[in-house]
Amino acid sequence: MDLTRCGLLVTRAEELAQLYGEHGNWNDVKGVWIDERRSGRSTKDSSQDIFRVLTSRLKNAPATLPNASDLPSILDDCATSRDKAQVLSLYLIVDDPLVRYAIHEYIGRLEAGYETPFDFSNETLKKILNRLEYADGSTFDYAESTTERWCEGFRSVLREIGVLENQQAIVGTPPSIGDIPLLVAMGYSYDDSNDDWIEAPRGLLYLLQPENRWEELFDRVAATNAWEFVNLHGDLRLQPISNPYSWVTNGGTE
Repeated sequence: MDLTRCGLLVTRAEELAQLYGEHGNWNDVKGVWIDERRSGRSTKDSSQDIFRVLTSRLKNAPATLPNASDLPSILDDCATSRDKAQVLSLYLIVDDPLVRYAIHEYIGRLEAGYETPFDFSNETLKKILNRLEYADGSTFDYAESTTERWCEGFRSVLREIGVLENQQAIVGTPPSIGDIPLLVAMGYSYDDSNDDWIEAPRGLLYLLQPENRWEELFDRVAATNAWEFVNLHGDLRLQPISNPYSWVTNGGTE
């Protein structure tokens, strides 16, 4: 239930990535973070707790996402705070099984054509969580107050990435995606799947993009200097010009 402890915390996550870029190892980063109270909390214990949650998302990220050492450059290239949040949300979803489960359920609602697929009310979220069954056969079983804090944490993430409009909103819409999060989402989709990745681009789905937007997003990414359409034996394929994240060190995306 780490989402009850902190949401995306975009600014703090960016600070951690910058510290990692400067020091090159997480032990040194932790020392600086605790000493300077980078978490903005009053106690060492709360500072360590936030550090644990945020660094888990960054240091345990799979090779299908950019390395934490590349994040300062990537986040610096983002045009808005929302763009940064969309990039960091992919690290959260990949790292946090409960968040990932909920996102998959909403992807399913979207694909099934629900009239209101993005209903993030406590009632709907609790129904989704109560269907969860763990590998050992146990089910979701947390105190009501803890579950409600988790639901609010989940909605806070959705607000930051542009799915929910404001604090009061509980029904959302697919967000627009900035250029940098689009490139990261596409790189994750390409690296995380097989040759049929384009049929279900996981990075775009994790940013809650419906299928009717994919063609436009594919065209956008192909218009950068990082991706291209290639005609292979009459089959038009979208692929990175080099590796999916070469744009990070090759002078950007234009």
